[in-house]
Amino acid sequence: MKPDVYAANCPTRQILDRVGDKWAVLLLLREDPMRFNQLRRTIEGISQKMLSQVLKSLERDGLIKRHAIATVPVTVEYSITQLGVTLAAAVDPLRDWAEQNLKDVLAAQRRYDTQQKDEAA
Repeated sequence: MKPDVYAANCPTRQILDRVGDKWAVLLLLREDPMRFNQLRRTIEGISQKMLSQVLKSLERDGLIKRHAIATVPVTVEYSITQLGVTLAAAVDPLRDWAEQNLKDVLAAQRRYDTQQKDEAA
């Protein structure tokens, strides 16, 4: 059966959920291997619990790799897999678009908010 992203039970939705998750996208856009606490410091606003959950999901999907280094205590690094690189390449243009169009989106939001406020008055 051919995937149908509009069908409620289509597995493709799981992948789109990953792309739609801001934390997952931010992690995928990291190119260098990083330790857990480095990632937490780099990605402002993410909680320890959320970072752990997203890393496990990305690892399960084959998008990142967890590598334990035999030190005391054990050091764990996370790096993007080749499959993750292909997804990051697809997502990076969205980041670029967001950066290029930020002013226009913010202006549209202000116009909308002003209009809603005026209509409510």
